[in-house]
Amino acid sequence: MDTDRAFRGRRVVLGVSGGIAAYKAVELCRRMVDAGAHVAPVLTEDATRFVGALTFSALASEPAQTSLFNVDASSGGSPIPHTRLGQSADVIVIAPATARLIGKYAAGISDDLLTATLLATRAPVVIAPAMHTEMWEHPAVQENLVTLRRRGVHIVDPESGRLAGGDVGEGRLAAPERIMDAVADILTRSGDLAGVRLLVSAGGTREAIDPVRFIGNRSSGKMGHAVAAQAAGRGASVTLVTTAPDTAPAGVDIVSVVSAQSMHDEIVGRFDATDVVVMAAAVADFRPKVVAGDKLKKAAGAPEIVLEPTPDILAELGAAKRGQVLVGFAAETVDIVAHAREKLTRKNADLLVANDVSAPDAGFEVDTNRAILLDSSGASEETPLLTKAALADVILDRVAALLGRAPTNPDQEIP
Repeated sequence: MDTDRAFRGRRVVLGVSGGIAAYKAVELCRRMVDAGAHVAPVLTEDATRFVGALTFSALASEPAQTSLFNVDASSGGSPIPHTRLGQSADVIVIAPATARLIGKYAAGISDDLLTATLLATRAPVVIAPAMHTEMWEHPAVQENLVTLRRRGVHIVDPESGRLAGGDVGEGRLAAPERIMDAVADILTRSGDLAGVRLLVSAGGTREAIDPVRFIGNRSSGKMGHAVAAQAAGRGASVTLVTTAPDTAPAGVDIVSVVSAQSMHDEIVGRFDATDVVVMAAAVADFRPKVVAGDKLKKAAGAPEIVLEPTPDILAELGAAKRGQVLVGFAAETVDIVAHAREKLTRKNADLLVANDVSAPDAGFEVDTNRAILLDSSGASEETPLLTKAALADVILDRVAALLGRAPTNPDQEIP
């Protein structure tokens, strides 16, 4: 990757929080400036216990800032620095990101300049955690990271190695070159979907049996939500039609649905005004033909439930498309490629993402996935195990290529 080309002329807010690894952010700052970026450092009060703001001011493109309030507007500073920083940034990079910073960001707490800037931006955010192994592995930290990933935040995982106090283990800040590569990759992608109207479906539909019971599946909606979050971060105008609205990504228009019919109506009604549809939802194939008006009682015996097909949304879109890019998903357990290839052709999709949902680390209700991407030209590509956010970017790279926004490169390394 041409790192200098990715950084040249871009505005980077470099956030530094209060960990011993703060000294490594000095090297990161220097590298970004050398690559041609305009770097604006923001240090937390605790960060200044480890490294001075003057050091960053000497190396960066503008003086380091440490406070929401100690700004002299008459000398060129902004009286509302967090909004200036957040609105002008092409990317925000936090290195190191402590457990405290991660927790505040996940909870939406803005009690200093850095956290306020994070909440005042729509730019992509990259965080590079650094902490002791026990803290890194703590369930609270891992759950906060899951929350941030669902919102489209990019995480550069720490490495194993020597830590403060002579300990050795996982939690060491990622090497500067790894962070630079991750940010360069995001800057390269950033904006490549600007102006694209993208519609995403997510979650498993529920088909009512009676007012209490339903036919459903295990889909959590995580994959579709990841696609929506990453697409918004790349500049697309995103509408997410979902059965799981309580984990909605930032910057995405949410439409809540329950059944296959309601999802069909919302998606088909928006199709003509859409450039790309990503059908990541697990839509039920069948529903009860008759829905009981009252709760069925056990004492009456097992009911006979007659099923009928639900609307085939993907097939209907495939038959109606007029230049739109259509992406389908195939959740399979056997003969993955054969079933997916047949579905791709039968439903007239441009790209189909197939995965084995019987695998414990991929598919439903987990934060990772591996997939086989098949396209209408006959090409196929298998990804390694990725976070769903990373897989979403792989899918969107293919969408960008289909739109003519990026060159197709079959030798491109999967991130």
